[in-house]
Order: sequence, then C-alpha cells, then structure tokens
Amino acid sequence: MAKHGFKAIQALDKAYVLHTYARANVAFVKGKGARLQDTQGKDYIDFGSGIGVASLGHSPKALQKALKKSAKTLIHTSNLYYIEPQAKLAARLVEYYKRGSSDKAQWRVFFGNSGAEANECAIKIARKFGEKSGRYKIITLDSSFHGRTIATLKATGQDKFHKHFAPFPDGFVRAKNLADIPNKIDSQTIAVLLELVQGEGGINALDKKQVQDLAKILKEQNILLIIDEVQSGIYRSGEIFASKVYGIEPDVITMAKGLAGGVPIGACMTRLVDVFESGDHGSTFGGNFLSTNAGLAVLKTLEKMRKDKVLDVAIKYFHTKLDSVLKHYPAIFSKRVGLGLMCGLQVRNGEILTQIISVCLQHRVLVLRSGGNVLRFLPPLNITKGEIDEGFVRLIHALKELKIPQKPKNTK
Repeated sequence: MAKHGFKAIQALDKAYVLHTYARANVAFVKGKGARLQDTQGKDYIDFGSGIGVASLGHSPKALQKALKKSAKTLIHTSNLYYIEPQAKLAARLVEYYKRGSSDKAQWRVFFGNSGAEANECAIKIARKFGEKSGRYKIITLDSSFHGRTIATLKATGQDKFHKHFAPFPDGFVRAKNLADIPNKIDSQTIAVLLELVQGEGGINALDKKQVQDLAKILKEQNILLIIDEVQSGIYRSGEIFASKVYGIEPDVITMAKGLAGGVPIGACMTRLVDVFESGDHGSTFGGNFLSTNAGLAVLKTLEKMRKDKVLDVAIKYFHTKLDSVLKHYPAIFSKRVGLGLMCGLQVRNGEILTQIISVCLQHRVLVLRSGGNVLRFLPPLNITKGEIDEGFVRLIHALKELKIPQKPKNTK
C-alpha cells in the first residue's frame, strides 16, 4: 500500500505540480509484468506500458539487476570522460541495426534523455550538413509528432500543439502525405523527417512501397532521410527498428521510450559521423552509467526474445485478440491499425473514445488514445498470454457497458 492514500497524493499533486496533464483518478504504487497495483490494492492490466516505455513490463529482474549494479558502482560521471556502458550500448544499436544489411557505412550514436532531445540532435545534424550549400528546410507530415521543445513542436504536423508558443524557428515545411513530399522539395530542402508509424497521429502505418520510393528520390537529390523511431523503435515493430521492416536505409534514426525500460534515455544514430565536431552538441545527463546500463539490459533481453520468436508469438496473439474485438464490435470499431505491438483499433465515432478509455479504467485495463479516433495499445513487449487474455476480458466487459448496438449504421 502507498504511504499516503490516493486523496492525499492527489491533493499534494494539485498543490505543487504544474497542471500540464489531465490525470486519471488513480495512483499506482507497484507493478509486476503487465500488471499494476493502485493505492487501494486493486490490480490493473497495463496495455499502455507507460506510453511505450516499460518495454519489459514493470519491475523486470534484468533491469533491477542492472540498476542495482550501477547504483553500487557508478551512476554518473559526465561526458567529459569515457563511459564504458555508453560505448557498448552504441555498439549494440549499430550492430543490431546493420545485421543482415548491405549497409557498409560507419554509424555512430549520440545519447540524450528523451525522444525530443534525440530529434533535436537530428535537426541539428541536418542543419549543419546543409550549411555550406545553404539548405536548411526540413519536411514533415501532417498528423506527425516529434516532441515538445520549440523546434520539435514546430516540426510536429498538428496545429493543436502550436497554440500559444509562437514565434517558432523557421525552416519546417509540412506535407499532406507521402505523395505530397516531392512537391514540397526546393533548393533549400535538406531533410525529410518521418515517423513510419505515427504514434500520436492515429497509429497510422505509412505505405511501405511509397516510403521506399520516397527514399530513392531523396537519395538521388542528396536530401537526408530522418526516421523518428521514438515510439516504433526498440523491437516494438517486431524488429530492432521499423526501418528494417520497411526495408529502407535512413541517414538518421532517433529513438527513446522503450530503450531503457523506464529510465530516461534518448538516442540519435547516424551515418553522418563527420558532421559534428567537439562542442557542437552535448548533454549533461545523456548516456550516463545508469541509463546505458539499463539500455544494455533491456536490449539484451529483447534481442533474445526476437531470436527465440517469443516476440513474434506475442504480436500474433495480440493481433488475434484485437481482430476478435473488431469482429464482435463492428458498431464501435472499423479496422485494426499499426505495426507489431504498436497497434490500435479505429473508432467509428471519435466522440466516444474518451468514454471507452474511461470505462476501461473502471474495469482496470489501461489503454490509450491516438489522434481523434484510435484506441491505442502499447503493451509490454514481454507480455504473457495470460496477461493478454485477462486484459481483453476486462476490455470486453468495458465495451459491453457502453451498450452500443452490435451492428454499425448502414450495415445490412
């Protein structure tokens, strides 16, 4: 049980924490696997994993061991000195990315603390790369999301995030879709920044052939392809990066969320190894002993799961359960979307999405929103069959409570 009850925690939060979140009325005190326990001792099935962060679920032994060891030896020195686990984690990321690839380029990694920082690094790489040629514009897509710093916020292709924070830095150009990107290219274009699966834009998986065709066009014009894998990366697609599923070779890949299983981390990996010089970029906390030891433990566990096909089995089973819900509730959902364990169910009437999430919480299963009409699922990658089954039992109980007719309108 929590040292303080829910009401006391809530009161403390409201009095002293900036009100930037619309919090649900629950506080969790411990977790194990895909289960969480609240202040009253009630258990929940977590189909959100902290918005894709708890890739090994809650309190995984491998992560506990790594953090305990780091706490006993070194947590932080600074990037003024060599950091062994940082170098090892960078090597693992490059090694796993290049596995089975014809890509012979040298790749290197910069570590920060978040996805936004990883994308800031990518933007700076692109800007410096284009400096001599006078190119600086970066094209992004409608419905994209790349972070909440001023630059990454402007790169985000959703106007609702832009209110109140102008003026923004210039040089960001928005395209309607993949087919529109070539129309936006001009003599000052230096890069295209894409999410292969739009995490906040409806779990929209971009068309594979269109992405491959775009990659060829960009390569021919010496325009960088930056892939934002903050949410889709680190095996959430079933592979180390969704870029590999799509069969493309980007110039820059950014990642964060699931890399350290809950310890703050971000990383920017690039083949442009000679663009930055000492002093061009930096981070006080980025890549310290604690976060990179955590990253090594997570990566080792997930790589074994990939090799043993455990991840493939979980993805297939989870999709089967989603398809069953889709089949039995056609009045609520229209289709399954996403890739791997970054997936969702498109809701026919976006106005009831908030209600669905709320009722699911009452039935103790945590689900998420994406865009205006997608119920999003980001379960721990090592979620068990039993946890999946229990979560969907609770989800179905929640849907039944909505009392929406089984057949959608205009369905014969």
